[in-house]
Amino acid sequence: MKTSRGAAILAIITAALLILPLVMHDTFVLRVLTEGIMWIGLAIAFDVIAGYTGYLNFGHGAFFGIGAYTIGILMMQAHLPFWVALPLGGVAAALTALIAGIPTLRLKGAYFAIATWALSRAIQQLALNVEFTGGPDGMRLEAFLNPLFFYYLMLITVGAIFLVLWYLLERAPFGLKLKAIREDEEGAKALGLNPTMLKMQSFILSAIPTGILGGIYAYWITFIDPSSTLGDLVSDQAVVMVVFGGMGTLFGPALGAILIFAFKTIFWAYLSDFQLLYLIILGALIAISVIFIPNGLWGTLVKRKAVARPQEKPEPASEPAALSAVAVPEEGN
Repeated sequence: MKTSRGAAILAIITAALLILPLVMHDTFVLRVLTEGIMWIGLAIAFDVIAGYTGYLNFGHGAFFGIGAYTIGILMMQAHLPFWVALPLGGVAAALTALIAGIPTLRLKGAYFAIATWALSRAIQQLALNVEFTGGPDGMRLEAFLNPLFFYYLMLITVGAIFLVLWYLLERAPFGLKLKAIREDEEGAKALGLNPTMLKMQSFILSAIPTGILGGIYAYWITFIDPSSTLGDLVSDQAVVMVVFGGMGTLFGPALGAILIFAFKTIFWAYLSDFQLLYLIILGALIAISVIFIPNGLWGTLVKRKAVARPQEKPEPASEPAALSAVAVPEEGN
């Protein structure tokens, strides 16, 4: 029942987003919606390693920047078409996660978070000091001025990411294995799971869609530089969106991304001169979420709904069924 209801809601939202550009022709609104959809994809990708596996990755923005720079380098220097370069952005992000995960996934808690943040800063410094990235001046891509194309491309990509992650994390055994590691890594190991391999798979699964979204972003914006694609803001906003929306779910990060991005859009429209205030508010939101709504907004709403729903009393078992339950001994007795 819950699954069919959720599928119906998703179908209605998807249909509305597909039809919206046909009835609304404002380019600015379309651009805002495109970026908002992108942030939904970044948030749910971040939640794979953070929410489902329990490893807070402060280097999430590095995968986004690697995807963006891969697209830029392959299109402008190797002269590959966009559709050939785009999947290679995901491959580059996956290879980075594989190499970075070997040392960092041995760490836990704050040590892992600090290590991934340091990795992100190192990649940013590399991009600032090598010539093929354009250094601090950045890189300009060939412009393709079609807002409708990028809107539908972002929508289809994020929709595909959501469906793939929903199947892997909510329907396949893989998601249960990650949750077992999150709850008790040593216990999961005692049950015969391989936490090292599963954490690496989770890290790579989080990096691939992030790199692809970074590639789409680069082609859409047409200009990338280390501060915009490899800076801390991408990771920081993903953390706030997931923690505020609810970790360990797919709907929570999506809800958090919508609310935080809406706030960001309004804030920059009217208070763009107070950049430091925006970062302070992001930090305050994390603190408030951790203290007052530790399950996130989505988790809190679901929990309250479950408490408010009257519990159905189980029907008394019939006499033959009760007798048979008593009569059948447990295995091993």
